[in-house]
Amino acid sequence: MADERFEEHLRHPQGSGTIPDGACTGVAGGSVCGDLVRFGLTLDGTHVSAAGFEADGCGALTAAASAAVDLVEGASLFDAARVGSPTIADALGGLSAGKLHAADLVSDALHQALGAAATAHAAIAPSADRTLVAMSGGVDSAVAALLCAREPGAEVCAVTLELWRDPENDAEASCCSASAVRVARSLAHRMGLPHLTVDLRAEFRAGVVEPYLADHAAGLTPNPCVRCNGHVRLDAMVDLADRLGAGALATGHYARVRDGLLTLAADPAKDQTYMLAATSPETIARLRFPLGDLTKPEVRELAAAADLPVARAPESQDLCFLAGTGKARFLARHGRLRDRDGAIVDRQGRELGRHRGHHHYTVGQRRGLGLSAPDADGLPEALYVLGTDADANTVTVGPRDALATTRVGLRGLTLHRPASEVDAVKLRYRQRPLAARLDGDDVVLAEPMDGAAPGQAAVLLAGDRIVGSAWIRA
Repeated sequence: MADERFEEHLRHPQGSGTIPDGACTGVAGGSVCGDLVRFGLTLDGTHVSAAGFEADGCGALTAAASAAVDLVEGASLFDAARVGSPTIADALGGLSAGKLHAADLVSDALHQALGAAATAHAAIAPSADRTLVAMSGGVDSAVAALLCAREPGAEVCAVTLELWRDPENDAEASCCSASAVRVARSLAHRMGLPHLTVDLRAEFRAGVVEPYLADHAAGLTPNPCVRCNGHVRLDAMVDLADRLGAGALATGHYARVRDGLLTLAADPAKDQTYMLAATSPETIARLRFPLGDLTKPEVRELAAAADLPVARAPESQDLCFLAGTGKARFLARHGRLRDRDGAIVDRQGRELGRHRGHHHYTVGQRRGLGLSAPDADGLPEALYVLGTDADANTVTVGPRDALATTRVGLRGLTLHRPASEVDAVKLRYRQRPLAARLDGDDVVLAEPMDGAAPGQAAVLLAGDRIVGSAWIRA
C-alpha cells in the first residue's frame, strides 16, 4: 500500500508544473541539497482554492509535493496549516529516512505560501474563543500555547515569524531563524494546533536592524528588542489575528496586563515588561500573557508534564540576529562600521590610550579598556567609559564615581498616564525599578545610579504598571 501511494503521486503528480495565477508562493531547497521546490496556492478568504508546485530534484520531492497539493487543495486555512512533514509522509504511506528530507522541504515551501496567503488574503469570521499564539520554538511560548489550548472551548492557532536569515548565524541558537520556524511548527503540530509561518525579514531589517546599525554609528547603545516588540513583530501578529478572526494574541512573555496597562510579572527575575514597554496601548489591549503569574521552573514543569521536547532546552542569550556571530563582525558586515583607531581620553581631554573604534564601547563599560589611573592615595583605580564621541572617534573614561547621576535626559517620551503618576523608572533590562519622578523631558532619580547609557530604553512606572517609555539621550 505504501509503495502504491508513493508510485501514484510519482507517476501522476497533482498540480505538477502549475502555479495558480495570483498564487502566494514559497520556496525551499537549493544548491546545498540539490533539490528545489516552489509551492503556490490561492486563498479565497477561508479555504485554499487552488494549489500547485514546481520541483527540481529527486522523485520523492515530486511525490511529496503532489501529496501536499492533495492535502491542502479545498481545505480550510486552519486544516491546511496542520499539514506538516509527518502528514505528507503518511499520505505517501510512509517514507524512508533518506526520503524524509523531501517531505521537510515541501512542508517548508507550503508553509511559506500559507503564511503569505494568510497575511494578504485571509478573511475569517471573528470568534471570541479563537486565540493566535506567537511561538518561537522555545519552552516559554510552547507552554503559553499549551495553556491557551487547554481552556474550555478554546480554538488556538500558532504563528512564528521569520525575522532574519544569514549564513553566518547559528540558526539553532536564534529564535527567529528558519530553523526556529521548523521547531515551532513541529511543536504546534505535536499539540494538534494549526501553524502559520510569516516572513517578516524585510520589515525587521528596516524597522530594527537598520536603526540598530545607525545608533551604533552615532555612538549610542541601542536596544533592538524594545523597538522590535514595540513597532514590528507584535503589531504584525495582531494584524494577522484580525484576519484570522482571533480576538487575542498570546505570547510567552513574562508580563501581565491590568487596567489596560502593561504590568510587571509575578516573577521579578523573569519579568520582560522592559522589552515590551514601547508597545502601544491599542496593541496591549489585544495581548494575553499566560505565563505572567508563573515562574520559570513552573513553566518547565508544565512542559515536562506535557512531554514537550523543549522542556529542558537552554534559553537564548543573545540578540536573535547576532546568534553565532560577534557584534563587531556584524557591525562590520552589515553597517560597514569597521575598526578605526582612536584616542581614549580623560575628562580633561588628555590621551590615556588608544581604542579600535568608538562603537565597541558603551557608557559604564570597564572591560576591554586595559587602563587604570592613580587615585587620591596614588593607588591604581579602575576606569570606566563615561561617554563616546562618534564624530571625533574618542572614548572618554574616568573613575566609577564619575558615572553617578540623578538626572537622565530623555527623548521620544510617550506617556499613557499623567506625568505626575510616574514614581519609578527602569533604565536597564535587568535593573530593579528606581524611585524617580519626571521633570519635563528628564527623569530625576531619588538616588544616584551609575552609567545611564544613551540609546537604551527608559521605562516609566506607576507602582507595578508601565505608564510610559522613552530613549535615554546623550
